[in-house]
Amino acid sequence: MNHEMMTATILTAKNEKGMTWEQIAEAVGMSPVWTTSCCFGMNTMLADQARALCKVLDLDADIASTLQTCPSKHWGDSVPQDPLIYRLYEATMIYGPSVKALIHEKFGDGIMSAIDYKMYVKKVEDPKGDRVVITMDGKFLPYRRW
Repeated sequence: MNHEMMTATILTAKNEKGMTWEQIAEAVGMSPVWTTSCCFGMNTMLADQARALCKVLDLDADIASTLQTCPSKHWGDSVPQDPLIYRLYEATMIYGPSVKALIHEKFGDGIMSAIDYKMYVKKVEDPKGDRVVITMDGKFLPYRRW
């Protein structure tokens, strides 16, 4: 089974069971963002995590097996078309250079890891309209000189 078929199967099971990503992540014992990324084929689960996901969604062992295979992370060169993903892209394009400058000023020359990384999404109620709060928490990796 490929990652696209796996994702479609997981989404169907999730919808049929009426579960949230938070509920699924709790069953897996990991964060909602990371668990969801695995379900979309962007990260790899360990065997016990894949089995827990399949158990809560009543999915077959072929899904658990695919969840454990390394993904191919390829994005096209085009601008994202989904409105929400586009807004994240837009925020990165507008504020990315500023964030880069601030990180370099505070840490030096390097990057933020997307491997030693955590991300949280939460809803903050506000009388003017609810707020989306996204926290990206990555280890700083300085460039090595040799």
